[in-house]
Amino acid sequence: MLNTFSDLDTLIKSQNRLVLIDSKEETRLLEHFKRSASEGLYTCYSWNAANGIINLQTGEPIWMTGGLVDALRYIETIKRGTFVFFDTKTMLPDPTTGRWIKNIINDTKAPDRTLVIVGDSGDFPTDLRHLAVIFVPPLPNAELVREIYFEEVYAWLTAKRGRRFLKPGALEEKLIHALVGLTEEDVRDLLKKAIHSDAAITEDEINGILEFKKSIIGKQGLIDFQMELYGLEQIGGLENLKEWLNLRGPVFLSGEASLPVDPPKGILLLGVQGAGKSLAAKVVAGTWKVPLIHLDFSSLYEKWVGESEHNLIDALHQAEAMSPCVLWIDEIEKSLIGDNAIDSDGGLSHRILGTLLTWMSERKSRVFIVATANNVSLLPPELLRKGRFDEIFFVDLPSLAVRKDIFKIHLEKRKLKFSEFDLEQLARASHGFSGAEIEQSVVGGIYLAIGDKVSVTNAHVLKEILRTKPLSVVMAEKISFLRNWAEGRTVPASKEELN
Repeated sequence: MLNTFSDLDTLIKSQNRLVLIDSKEETRLLEHFKRSASEGLYTCYSWNAANGIINLQTGEPIWMTGGLVDALRYIETIKRGTFVFFDTKTMLPDPTTGRWIKNIINDTKAPDRTLVIVGDSGDFPTDLRHLAVIFVPPLPNAELVREIYFEEVYAWLTAKRGRRFLKPGALEEKLIHALVGLTEEDVRDLLKKAIHSDAAITEDEINGILEFKKSIIGKQGLIDFQMELYGLEQIGGLENLKEWLNLRGPVFLSGEASLPVDPPKGILLLGVQGAGKSLAAKVVAGTWKVPLIHLDFSSLYEKWVGESEHNLIDALHQAEAMSPCVLWIDEIEKSLIGDNAIDSDGGLSHRILGTLLTWMSERKSRVFIVATANNVSLLPPELLRKGRFDEIFFVDLPSLAVRKDIFKIHLEKRKLKFSEFDLEQLARASHGFSGAEIEQSVVGGIYLAIGDKVSVTNAHVLKEILRTKPLSVVMAEKISFLRNWAEGRTVPASKEELN
């Protein structure tokens, strides 16, 4: 089994006095510490509220250590060893407990004694966080998931004589990719269910894993696993963006460290509302055939100091575990810094921005960011600095030819024959319309036809177009400012100019 906790072992052997492990995988961690103790890597004990202190090498309990303070009092007499604590959430804020912990880790006569506390880092008191090293266990990557898969298949085959397992063939890679991003416990449970049900791996079982993954990842509301993706042919225009993606896709997907260039990091899509920026994020993931993770910044913010930053780090770690993937941050300017942000939120937006920028600069995983923005005046300068994104694209309103393509796409999407519509007329009538407004014109035309109890015709769609006031008219000044700012500072996403 691969040792995914080698960094944790290094922290302990480096004589760090206090290590806080931000994780809910108690079983996986306890098994690791038991294995380390049995291999003689270091002397190790565990404590929980039900059993008190247990020597993990011998399995023997230490009597009269059921209470946390009693356990700490005992540990103060032991000058060497690693002590792993669970179930401390409600006890850590107690001043007496905090003082015992500080006394133990500040004891210079016991440099080989380490306290390890397992839990949610948001529950760790601020004064202890400042004294500790925080370790976030990595979720299983593809290599580890594959090893677990082989282990579970072997365990099932050897449990009973005569058993056979149908090799999944091409579905094996799909299965591994579906399981990446989940905890080891979830990976094992899902594999056991799939293998035990019919001694095979099927498409239905992989789809079930994806649905489970979507529900688990979205449970905290921080990130949303997007299932509905699109190909390049399902979005009109944006020729420059499409060429850029086609050139860089193979490098991003290969993961080859020997290539003379780094894999692409991400793009910022700046432009008019409804012009297709959000759809473009789905197109990137769909074209590259990788997961799309939507980061909802509004769910990050909490009332307690430090919790919001922790939520963001947690969400980014989940995205990294699913690499290669696309991380979509919609309307990023609203999420990070607004007017008078320092006064209105005590600097929280700036701390969130700092956390995001640090991650963007230091990350090694293949997480491709697609950030969208409508209001350039709210974007912090730090985010626009060269190197944050590989490119900044400006997504303008569609040209005449692109509007024809968009009408064609949305008519076909609703099972209407585009050959029965005058696309040229509709495209000219919808000058200044965004892609979203064109779609609503088609939808509105269908409703008009339903009201008339007839089939949809060109006249219905045209009527809906003529009674619509597009955003380019309602917010002409803002759009003009946006275009002027983008000229010379960004790359046009489309080749054709608006006409």
